[in-house]
Amino acid sequence: MDRVMMLASERAVVIFTTSNCSMCDVVTSLLRNLGVNGSVHDLDRDPRGREMERELSRRLGGRRGTPTMPAVFVGGNLVGGTSRVMELHLAGELVPMLRSAGALWL
Repeated sequence: MDRVMMLASERAVVIFTTSNCSMCDVVTSLLRNLGVNGSVHDLDRDPRGREMERELSRRLGGRRGTPTMPAVFVGGNLVGGTSRVMELHLAGELVPMLRSAGALWL
């Protein structure tokens, strides 16, 4: 988990993804469309990716067969996956969170 936390603190927004995850693309696109220039880490391409994915799955409360990617960090804190990000966006809470973390300036 140390590696995940180190990577998660690199930028205001950090997204852990896998290459075959369509929901990862959706969340990444949403954040880009909002003007966020987050760091995206594709765990398929990281030698320690499987280990990090297991830890993120555990932290997100994943159960066998339940997708846990993407895992989104804002301001170094784990926000959650697709459902949580969309929930925050629809409630109007995502943009203020992003501004508070320094990911948006407007």
